[in-house]
Parts: sequence; structure tokens; C-alpha cells
Amino acid sequence: MAGPVMMGQHATLPRPSVADQVFDELQRQVLALELAPGTRISEVEIAKTLGVSRQPVRDAFYRLSKLGFLLIRPQRATTVTLISQAAVLQARFIRTALEVETVAVAATALTKADIEALADNLERQRKAVEAKDRTAFHQLDDQFHHEICTRAGLGFAWDLIAGNKGHMDRVRMLSLSFASAVALEDHQGILEALKTRDQALAVRMMRAHLSRITLLIERIRDDNRAWFADD
Repeated sequence: MAGPVMMGQHATLPRPSVADQVFDELQRQVLALELAPGTRISEVEIAKTLGVSRQPVRDAFYRLSKLGFLLIRPQRATTVTLISQAAVLQARFIRTALEVETVAVAATALTKADIEALADNLERQRKAVEAKDRTAFHQLDDQFHHEICTRAGLGFAWDLIAGNKGHMDRVRMLSLSFASAVALEDHQGILEALKTRDQALAVRMMRAHLSRITLLIERIRDDNRAWFADD
């Protein structure tokens, strides 16, 4: 992998390729349900919308298909996959295993400044809940978990989590219409455990928080049956 491009005494990070930018944008739209499960999409239409050639769109389609978010069938329309309950629960298992270990380290590693930064994030979460801004809350939710990892010196763990949690994200987005306040309460409990350096409590709180999806998924599936696969 090429290192940073040097310009005089300053270093600049390489810019994402067009293919990476297209992939990131399409993945964002899928996970945010802007491209709903079952939606038909085409390389030509996406390329025109994003103002790029078809090749980076084709590459992005392939990458998304390997992650299980697009169904590509030769000579037939490409569609956004339906939500698989089995894939959601597998993603939850992986995420829980990683984040429980991460929060255990964080409970003994975070500084006062780290706790204050997380508290500021929670205040912004609270405002998003009051404003019923699901998109903002979802972004702040991710940031909260991300910062716990990075501030504990375990940024690599978040890279693994981010690469495996996508199937949870679509269900999480649906759950925020009625469960964002509960998620905020969980985050407050996690932060309090980190603040008091109570490692056992932090682990219990994180495990319970990430397990809520197993209790919510049946309700979400009942309310959105057309978006779920029969698995």
C-alpha cells in the first residue's frame, strides 16, 4: 500500500479512489434504507446519478454483493437484498464478542478527557432523540462506540466491527423509530460504568445493549415483512 503523499514538510493522506467513493455512498444508502430492501438498481442509472463511469459502479456492486447487500443476476435486474434475520444475528454475535472485550479494556484505560468527550457525544444523542432525528442519532450512536474503541487504543477492533455490523445497521435504523430513547439510556449506563472504572458492570451493560436487537427483531420484522427474507 502506498504511503502518504509528501508535500514539502506536510503529509497528506491519499484520497479515496472513485470506486471507493461510489462503494461508500451506495453502502451508506443501503444501510440507511435510502435504497430499501428489494429495490431494483442499475449500473447505468447509478453511474448517471453519481456522475461517474460504469466501471466504479460495477466494482461497487460486486463488493456489495460479496457483503450480502446486493443480488446480482446476469441478464436480470440487480436488487438490494432483503434483510436476513440470520445474518443480523450473526453480525450481533461478532460485534458483541469484539465490543465486550473492548469495553473491558476501556474501563481501565480511558482518561478524564476521554470520559468528557463521550459525555459530550451523549448530550448530542439526547438532543437528537428529542428532535426525533434518527439519522443524527444513528451517526452519534456509531461515533460513541467507535470512540470507546479508539480511545482505549483498540481502533483496529472498530475496523473489524464496522466490517461486520452492516446487517445489524438496517435493523437498527428501523428500531430507532421507537427504541432510540432506550439506546440512549443504555449508552448512559455504559458511560457511567466507564466513568467509575467498573469493568464488570461495563461488560454487562455492553452485552445487554447489543443483545437488545434479539428482542426487537421480531417486532421489526412484523412491521416490515416486505423487507425481510423468509429465512
